[in-house]
Amino acid sequence: MERLIFHIDVNSAFLSWEAAKRVREGLPDLREIPSCIGGDPKSRRGIVTAKSIPAKKYGVTTGEPVAMAIRKCPELVCVPSDFTLYEKCSRAFKKICASYAPVMESFSIDEVFLDMTGTQLIYPDPVAVAYEIKDKIRDELGFTVNVGISVNKLLAKMASDFEKPDRVHTLFPSEVPEKMWPLPVRDLLFLGKASEQKLLQAGIKTIGEMARCREEEIQRLLGKKAGHQLYAYANGIDDSPVRGEREEAKGYSAETTVEDDIVTYEQAFSILLAQCDVVAARMRRDGKKCSCVAVTWRTLDFKTRSHQRKLDNPTDITEEIFSQVKTLLYECWKGQPLRLIGVALTDLSDEEYRQMSLFENTQSREKQKKVDEAVDDIRRRFGNSMITRASTLNSAGKVGRKAKAQMDNENMKA
Repeated sequence: MERLIFHIDVNSAFLSWEAAKRVREGLPDLREIPSCIGGDPKSRRGIVTAKSIPAKKYGVTTGEPVAMAIRKCPELVCVPSDFTLYEKCSRAFKKICASYAPVMESFSIDEVFLDMTGTQLIYPDPVAVAYEIKDKIRDELGFTVNVGISVNKLLAKMASDFEKPDRVHTLFPSEVPEKMWPLPVRDLLFLGKASEQKLLQAGIKTIGEMARCREEEIQRLLGKKAGHQLYAYANGIDDSPVRGEREEAKGYSAETTVEDDIVTYEQAFSILLAQCDVVAARMRRDGKKCSCVAVTWRTLDFKTRSHQRKLDNPTDITEEIFSQVKTLLYECWKGQPLRLIGVALTDLSDEEYRQMSLFENTQSREKQKKVDEAVDDIRRRFGNSMITRASTLNSAGKVGRKAKAQMDNENMKA
C-alpha cells in the first residue's frame, strides 16, 4: 500500500496565536498590521522571533534585534512572547490533527506529520480531508495552517512550504518535475548555505538540475554522506517513518544550525550557554539529573563529531553543565568553521546522592541552584523571554542573534 503523509504547519505560529487571542478580545489583528513577537517594546531590547507579512515589507527579519526592526518600521507593534499561550494553542492544534490520523508525529511546537496510510475507506479523498482539517483549525481556533500532502515526509513538508497562508498543496512523485525541480537549490530541505554555494559554483542552480546530475558528482561536491542524502532528496526519495508518541526521555539535547559559520569561541559559547540553559531547565522540570555531558558539532564537509565526559556527580545546574561544555569544546575544537553545534545530557537519574569534595565551594553551588530555581520560576509564570542570561546577549554578529532566536523557539519543542 502506498504511503500517504500529511505535514501540517501553523502559519507564523507565535504571531498567529497572539493575533487570534487579541481578535477574541476585540483588539486589532496583528497579522494585518506591521507587528512582531519578541523582546520588550519599551526598552527595545530582545530579538524578533516572528513577524507579520506587513512587517516583512519593511525589511523586518526574524532573528534581528527589536531596536533595529523599529528603526526600519517606526510604527511596528512589538509584543512580548507568551509561552503559556503558545503551549495552550499548540495542544489544541495537535488535538485536532491527532483526531484524524492513526499516527501523529509532533515535529515541533507548530508542526506535525500525520501518517494517513490505510485511511482511504474513511477518507477517500485526501485533499478534501486536508481542507477539512485546515478549515476546522481556522474556524475553531482562529489561526491558519498549511497542509502538504505526499507519499513521504520530505515531499509533504516541501509541499506545505509552497504558497502561504491557509493553503493545501500536494507534491506527489508525478508532480516533482513540475512543482519541485524548478525551485532554486536553496529551497531543498536540509540543504545549507555552504552546500548551495558549492552547487552554484558548479553551475547547478535548481533542484531539477541537481536531480539530473550523476550522484557521484553531487557526492564529489558535497561529500559522500551528505551528497548521497541530498541527491536522494532532490529526487523526492525519503523513507523515514512517522514516529508516534516518544518514549520517556533518555536524554536531553539541543542543536542549532546557523546560516553564517561559527568561527570563534565567543560565538560558540554564546550559543552553547543558551542551549545549556534550555536543556537543563527541561531536565529540572522532569526532576532528573545527568551524569554525562556531550558537545556535538558539524563542519562544512557535513562531518558530525562529538566529545563527552562522565561526571563525578549527577547535576542539573546550568553553570556546572556549561563549565563542562566549555572544557569539552576547548579540548576538541581547533577553530574550523562550524555549521551546527549542540549539547546533549545523558545518563539520567533522579538521585539526590552526591559525593562531597573537601575543595568544593558549597556556598557557590547553593547560590547557583537558587539562581536556576528563580529563573525557572520567572519563565514558568511570565514566559521564557522575560529573563535571559547576560552572556547569551554578548555574541558577536548575526550568528549569535539568529542562534538566540532559534533557542527561544527551541524552548517550546519536545
